[in-house]
Amino acid sequence: MILKDDRTEEYKRTPHVIVMGTDRVLSGWGEAKGGPSFAGWACALEEESECERWVRSRSDMKRVRTVWSDYRPPSGLGHCHIYVYRKGR
Repeated sequence: MILKDDRTEEYKRTPHVIVMGTDRVLSGWGEAKGGPSFAGWACALEEESECERWVRSRSDMKRVRTVWSDYRPPSGLGHCHIYVYRKGR
């Protein structure tokens, strides 16, 4: 599993959650060849509902769920990218 994480080390130490989804478009090819492609947006606890609504509204995301900030993707083939949620994007 390839992991790309845009959070700073300082941000990783602050309490937050990650709204994670499985990308139905990118799974199975590119960096996720032969496995799933996960995308997650790290956000403050008070932004969770807003972030989750935004992720669920994306047509490319399925199996949307919230995980803790220490989330590690499963081992094996695939790709996981953790972004930092920015309101309005």
